[in-house]
Parts: sequence; C-alpha cells; structure tokens
Amino acid sequence: MSHVLPVPKAVKDLFDDLLGRPVTVSPADPLRAADIPRTLVALYTDERLHLNAVIGMDFKLTAYAGAAIGLIPPGGAEACIEDNEISKMIGENATEVCNILAGLINREGAPRLKLHQTFLPGETPPADAVNWLLALGRRLDLKVEVSGYGAGNIAIALAG
Repeated sequence: MSHVLPVPKAVKDLFDDLLGRPVTVSPADPLRAADIPRTLVALYTDERLHLNAVIGMDFKLTAYAGAAIGLIPPGGAEACIEDNEISKMIGENATEVCNILAGLINREGAPRLKLHQTFLPGETPPADAVNWLLALGRRLDLKVEVSGYGAGNIAIALAG
C-alpha cells in the first residue's frame, strides 16, 4: 500500500492543533524554481532511507509556523522576513513542525516515513528533492494562514 496525499482539512487540523491557534487553508499555485532558495525543504524516508515524500514551506510560512509553535510574538517572524534570514530558534522550531508533519503522510498499511533531513531557506537541498517539489503529479499545494501571524505556502509531494 502506498502513501496518499492528505486532504486540505487534515493539513488545517494539524496546524490548528500544533500551533494552538486558528489556521485557514486554501489552494495555492505550485512552487517555482525561483522559490526554492527561500523554501524550507524537508525530506521523508522509509526505514531503508528511500526518499518517499518532500515537503516545502516557503519563507513566510517557515517564519510564521516556527514563531507560532515556539510562542514567539509575530514581530519575531516579521523580523526574520524583513532581515531575509530565519533565526536559529525559529529555524529549529520550523524543523520540529516538519517532524510533526510526517503524521500527514503516514497511514496504516504503508511503510512508515520519518523526517530524514531539513534544509532551511538559504541552504541547498538535493536536486532530486527539488525536482519533486517542482514536478506535477502527486502533490498538494496550499496557502496556510496562521491567525495573528500571516500566510505562506506549503507543498507536499509524494513518490509516484
């Protein structure tokens, strides 16, 4: 049995619960190659370390989710956006968000996937992971608005 993309409501519910504040989701345009340098890229592998899923969060969602989960005021996220740099603490928090996002792609009967590695905005992810985020196919692209913080995009791509 293979993994399936989550429905938008599952993404909304997970972010609601995780961040402890209302979140809205809506369809978004797919990531473009020009977006990748400013995107957090998370790789999810099975027990044999085969890449099975990639999640990308744009710079704004990285900042907003990383701040919200750490109870950092919205000004902390805005400072990251203005400075064009994710702070160490917000980056660590955003990585933890990615770890928990594995729950969206794991399902009973399919090999368990876990977060293998993250690449914060400005770091260079592997080319195959980037290709997954840019390819059409088994993917979900959403705009996620975190109440009190702001909105950014997430892309979830699964193995064909």
